[in-house]
Amino acid sequence: MRLTTSSIFQQNYDLKAEHLGAELVFTQSVSGFYLYFYWDEGYKYGLNAELIIGTTTEDLFVPVTLEAYNESIRRVLERRMPEQCYCLFTYQNYTFPFELVISPILPKTGEPKTVLGIGHLLTTEEIDKNFHSPLPTHYDSYQYLLSQITKKIRRTLKPDIIRQQTVDHLGKGLQVNRCLILSYDPHLEQYPLKVEAEYRYGEEKSMLACKFNLDSEVYLQQTLSRKEGIFVDLLENDPFGQKSLLVVPTFYQNQPNGLIWLQQCDHHRYWNMTEIALVQELGDQLGSAIAQATLYQELKQARIQAEEASRLKSEFLASTTHELRTPLNGIIGFLKLILDGMADDEEEEKEFIEEAYNSALHLLNIINDILDIAKIEAGKMEISVSPVSLDELCRKVENFARPQCEQKNLTFDLNLPTNYEKIVIYGNNQRILQIILNLVGNAMKFTHEGGVTVNINVIERKVIRHDQTFPGMVKIAVEDTGIGVPLDQQDKLFQNFVQIDGSLSKSYGGTGLGLAISKKLIEKMGGTINFFSMGEDLGSTVTFTIPLFEII
Repeated sequence: MRLTTSSIFQQNYDLKAEHLGAELVFTQSVSGFYLYFYWDEGYKYGLNAELIIGTTTEDLFVPVTLEAYNESIRRVLERRMPEQCYCLFTYQNYTFPFELVISPILPKTGEPKTVLGIGHLLTTEEIDKNFHSPLPTHYDSYQYLLSQITKKIRRTLKPDIIRQQTVDHLGKGLQVNRCLILSYDPHLEQYPLKVEAEYRYGEEKSMLACKFNLDSEVYLQQTLSRKEGIFVDLLENDPFGQKSLLVVPTFYQNQPNGLIWLQQCDHHRYWNMTEIALVQELGDQLGSAIAQATLYQELKQARIQAEEASRLKSEFLASTTHELRTPLNGIIGFLKLILDGMADDEEEEKEFIEEAYNSALHLLNIINDILDIAKIEAGKMEISVSPVSLDELCRKVENFARPQCEQKNLTFDLNLPTNYEKIVIYGNNQRILQIILNLVGNAMKFTHEGGVTVNINVIERKVIRHDQTFPGMVKIAVEDTGIGVPLDQQDKLFQNFVQIDGSLSKSYGGTGLGLAISKKLIEKMGGTINFFSMGEDLGSTVTFTIPLFEII
């Protein structure tokens, strides 16, 4: 057989490739033409250089992910740097999973236009080891990884589990140092991004629960603004130790709701298009999965809350019916005594009338509470605000509280600032008085020994409330030495229709609306309210603030 110049050239290179110990060696032009081809096992499948050389990657020996493969070739030539990747080739009815290193062939002058590919055919055992999953030999490993993660996240409706399973499988599958999933809330001005799940390999510092501003993290900001993935191969002096990164957004209904952030910290990494496509596809599926799981959990929690609210309202109605009937029976009873002429003299008749009057006032207060909470829940509570004299307010509180405390053998103390006569607060006079009397009334009701103390202080520091600037706040604290509240029950005190203990409520009476109403009223006037108690039988303190208008 006559040897041509080209066949001699090919044989010489085959000998060199064999001496290198490489299984697969080929060169290709930028347009995908095979210029040289050697595979020591190719003869088993009828593959040889004469058959392949002159064909393109679209003809005989074809990458399954052709577009991603061609993009790798273009990227290697553009960067003038090698790139490692995994690629599945097909020939007739055969498929071959190769690990490849593709390098640019640098000419003496000009831009490189050809690449050198050196490859190794992966065995089933190597695929299992590299990708942590049992793979058939003839399978695209990245697509398999995607399908495995997708199956996992579809089996649960818990967002935390979805995120953690994703970072664990993706981080191991792509062999990165960190794989993070971040939530994104565009309504938050500060720290709209938060790390919700993390996979780490090596000794990298944890970033779990870290929060980020968009202004300080340019790559995260660009990913969200462009709504597409960003990859960086070469990073230096990065605060997180990254040498290479890949960030892709997650989506729900075409809007970004999070990020997948891959970090390579132990070496520079050249992300191939197959890896990028994998993470981008995962981002689309993950965003929907998390959004749907979150919605499910919110609906589940809303149902639980609705059931709890229904239960509380039922208890409230039962309790309120009793509360309404008690003063109403008092009114009817005392008026009946008068009508039946049961009073022995005018003084006793007057006493009956006063008792009926007090019962009527008590009934009116209960009805007002019910109407107030109904208005608040309907969003129809309107409060007009204006300057209010602290001196006048305090006199009304003392006139109400001191006689009642004396009747129960309790002490009453009112501690005021030295210049209290000159202090003017800003709010609704009637509502502020209602709040203080409600708090003092509660303190007296739940106190058997000791007393009630009202402390008032001025905090002179400029504040902005409801778009208006005030010179400070006035802090009012109502303290008692009463029965206190268990520590685990205190967070419920300001909820509508909640009474801390059914037996106590029946013993002490009341609708359980006082603190809930007070909280809403104070917030509408620009203040805050807090409750403190060290526990049962250790007394209680309720403090609230109201804007300071001026000190005359």
